[in-house]
Amino acid sequence: MEIIDAVFLGIIQGLTEFLPVSSSGHLEIGKALLGDNSIPEESLMITVVLHFATALSTIVVFRKDVAEIFRGLFSFQWNDEAKFSVKIILSMIPAVIIGLMFEEELEALFGGDLTFVGFMLLITSLLLWLADRAKNTGKPVSYMDSVVIGVAQAIAILPGISRSGATISTSVLLGNDKGKAARFSFLMVVPLILGKIAKDLLSGDLTDTTIDPMPLLAGFIAAFIAGYAACKWMIALVRKSKLSYFAVYCFIVGAIAITYEYYFAA
Repeated sequence: MEIIDAVFLGIIQGLTEFLPVSSSGHLEIGKALLGDNSIPEESLMITVVLHFATALSTIVVFRKDVAEIFRGLFSFQWNDEAKFSVKIILSMIPAVIIGLMFEEELEALFGGDLTFVGFMLLITSLLLWLADRAKNTGKPVSYMDSVVIGVAQAIAILPGISRSGATISTSVLLGNDKGKAARFSFLMVVPLILGKIAKDLLSGDLTDTTIDPMPLLAGFIAAFIAGYAACKWMIALVRKSKLSYFAVYCFIVGAIAITYEYYFAA
């Protein structure tokens, strides 16, 4: 993989991880446009590196919140930090179960089928359109809300379903405050990303020493910078009820992906 290609994919990952437009769907579209002919190990490596970069950018943006979560976990007191930590853990359970039980089936969906990605983007568009019309409240995320949002996150494993879009929309439709919904959505994914990276590292699939490290480094830096900017921007957009713009964008990109696959890729 060339450095310019890695930077391109890094920017896509960084922006779309936090903006509600599906990072996995856009990465599949990006790889298709670039004519991704990389070997499986290289493709997996760049994916892992880019996800680690966006997870790190989340930790930097929410460093105070992350510190509170750790204090809650190790304080051994039933305070607000501990309660929030439990909610984060509850939200992770559905995605962990789905990811472990259907790992091979899910990996098969990331094969460049732009028709599937396109239809999932249309679903993301609908979720964002509905959430943008919900009234803002001061309601925090409850324990039951955490589980339901976690189910939405599990469904968002599918390429084309935006993780942030699905989780924020679900939280808002449950009546939660939009600012709190965005904060919870971004924090709940960090343990999952880090866990997935650890699993890939321990599996031995990333031991190929022939992969050029420079494209990986370039992609990492691009994804981190783009992710940091997108995360800060997205928090402000959710609070101002601007999700409808992304609903239109997802609808257009989804329609283009379906049309491209049907008429030009066949």
